[in-house]
Amino acid sequence: MTELSFREATTQDVAAVVALVESAYRGDSSRKGWTTEADILDGRRTDVEGITAIVENPDSVLLIAERHGALVGCCELRHLGVSGYFGTFAVDPAEQGSGIGRKLLTHADDEAVRRWGATTLEMTVIAQRDDLIAWYERLGFVRTGERRPFPYGDDRFGRPRRDDLEFVVLSRATGRSAPRS
Repeated sequence: MTELSFREATTQDVAAVVALVESAYRGDSSRKGWTTEADILDGRRTDVEGITAIVENPDSVLLIAERHGALVGCCELRHLGVSGYFGTFAVDPAEQGSGIGRKLLTHADDEAVRRWGATTLEMTVIAQRDDLIAWYERLGFVRTGERRPFPYGDDRFGRPRRDDLEFVVLSRATGRSAPRS
């Protein structure tokens, strides 16, 4: 794989990031990769306002991964005291399985430590996404036992196709590279 470069997103990147996230999780384009949520959620995954809020929040950063100047991945880091929240994670569906996600996660881990001295990364994943949770577990995340409700009725998070959705909280210690699986 050609070398990736990482940088902090700016407001100029917002539209491209929204398109990337949507392509990785919603609609027919998401079915080219394995992170699709198209079978459990309709509607949008994010929007310009949501991504702009991350970019403009002084307690967060939106990291982007590029190859040859093209956006191929992104993730959000948010400062939560001794933890960093890891979310808004997306890789171009055509590039999934190529190692970009692991490299972006490792970079995000390093950034959370460098920026805030974070000792853990925390994230939420839809509980019904067993394949995705298993991938994160192979990368050192563990289930904390905490569950959070899915925001039913808030179309900013999509329109659920089922009534049993909820989030599980995963966590892992920082300062380590993502292992190979």
